[in-house]
Amino acid sequence: MATHLGTGSGGLGGGDVARRAVLGSAAAVAAAVVTGTATGAAAASGPARSSAVRGPEARPAGVPAPSRPVRDAALWREFAAAPFTHPQIPFVGRAGYRAGSPLPRRPSAGERPRGLVIDVVRDHGARPDGSADAAPAINRAIAAAGERGGGTVTVPAGTYRIDDVIRIGHSDVVVRGAGSGATTLYATRSLTELIGAYGSRYGGDKSSWSWAGGLIWLCPKGRWASLTDAIRAREWPFEGWTGNRRDAWRTLATPAPARRGDRTITVPAADARNLRPRQLVLLRLADDPGHTLLQHMAGDGEGARTYVWADKTKLTSYVPYEWPVRVTAVQGRRITLERPLPLDLRPEWDPRLTTLVTPLTGSGVEGLTLEAVEQPQAPHLLDQGYNGLAFQCAYDCWADDVTVRHVDNGFGLIGASACTLRRTKVEGRGAHHPYYCREGSHDNLIEDFTVAARTTPAPSGTQLHGINVEGLSSYNVWSRGRMEMGTFDSHRGMPFANVRTDITVNNNGVHGGDASAGPLFGARFTHWNIRVTNERAGLMRIDGLAPYSATVGINEVREFGQIDVPDFTGDLHTRLEAYGSPEAVRPVNLYEAQRAVRLR
Repeated sequence: MATHLGTGSGGLGGGDVARRAVLGSAAAVAAAVVTGTATGAAAASGPARSSAVRGPEARPAGVPAPSRPVRDAALWREFAAAPFTHPQIPFVGRAGYRAGSPLPRRPSAGERPRGLVIDVVRDHGARPDGSADAAPAINRAIAAAGERGGGTVTVPAGTYRIDDVIRIGHSDVVVRGAGSGATTLYATRSLTELIGAYGSRYGGDKSSWSWAGGLIWLCPKGRWASLTDAIRAREWPFEGWTGNRRDAWRTLATPAPARRGDRTITVPAADARNLRPRQLVLLRLADDPGHTLLQHMAGDGEGARTYVWADKTKLTSYVPYEWPVRVTAVQGRRITLERPLPLDLRPEWDPRLTTLVTPLTGSGVEGLTLEAVEQPQAPHLLDQGYNGLAFQCAYDCWADDVTVRHVDNGFGLIGASACTLRRTKVEGRGAHHPYYCREGSHDNLIEDFTVAARTTPAPSGTQLHGINVEGLSSYNVWSRGRMEMGTFDSHRGMPFANVRTDITVNNNGVHGGDASAGPLFGARFTHWNIRVTNERAGLMRIDGLAPYSATVGINEVREFGQIDVPDFTGDLHTRLEAYGSPEAVRPVNLYEAQRAVRLR
């Protein structure tokens, strides 16, 4: 059941799709709530950012000015009163690189970067005219910078043919082109050719290059070697923070019970000696036989308690839930974390702070285009791996001013957390996943992004998803986007507590995910200020689908194409506000407004 501000409420059964249309017309009344003038915390400025509530001069192109004064959305006022424990809206105000900090400043024209600088042309002989394979020179430069503790690898303007994967395996290495319109890496070979066929650990004839790996691959050196060795041996590994078999960890501390939203936890005195400020640790939560952890991720509602979890074998393989986080302070037994807890810590889930594989931190890719040799898009799930950028076991890493063209999959976050993708674009012949976020990726920020319309018709048998999230990934943000094709692809595997805000979308894609991966949505999904140009409701308006979630400020939409029913029965405890009036909702951008919320 959805709760509509300004309307009554009623039950919504698992198969009662027809009622969603009735609820939609009734919910138009909710737009009347948003009147008055912008006030309160939403008007504050976030650190090193523009105002959280942008004025008419910053209104998205094509959106008319409101016909009446507006004030903060009622749901925003509720959230501001309890930002870390709101039942429908997650706190994502510290998503991205260094808890949402600005990316490292790029030198202005003529200014030399600080620290070690290695130029791939001057120092390693790469040819910027596309006449020879530049991958060995670029990879030598990256390795040289990494082995000396980090630095900047510059790739001057030009076109560089690459016949191999570009690998960033050391921390604090930045690969910097002259701008996405000036430096192009032209990739001639697929990951299947370079590494080998990559089957699925779940069986069948699918190619895992359909959702993994990149022709620019940011992954710790040792982790990349173990992954690719396993692929060549046809062992089909797990891909996340704890190794190919998920056993490369040891316990550092056993925290006492705590609640979602807490930022300080208590550990035994002996355990506290294993922790130090700036240390990156992994919070690990196992499920119990009654699957109460999965129920908690779904909001602890009646529908989650009656849902059949045991036969969702792909979903249960994603547990334990693993969440990387930095320690910011150690005071006796009290440990302060960089971000508030994403879930409760309960004894029945055996909560632990553990080690993780050596992470990649502080590395980035800037100012270039990766263009793959143009090949027809492969049939669904049989991609050869003409993929763009992949961030894997990466924390506090980034991409800025990067375009990918003619790729199977654009930008991937695979067991990656606290990364920022800024000013990125996917264009060309059409992609399977323009953006994907999977294998327990958390706290990432994708902002100022574009999915351009495809330049060639989609071949028969292919699928287009869009901005994907799956595999218990949580607290990720997609902000200020323009999607000329695709959809909001919640791809089963019960992602939860994710935000999509201030996005214009031509909603013509489909979601994926097989039945054994479980629900499309967990709790606290929020869609805030969404402009749907073709009026298709599917996966945009989620008040009839996602438990304990919110749809705030979406234009009027209707059901057609792929139509989904709720995974959970009974009252979904969802909220709908400002339906039909995205131009009136304040704050305009939920993430930017949350940046002004102070941590406790």
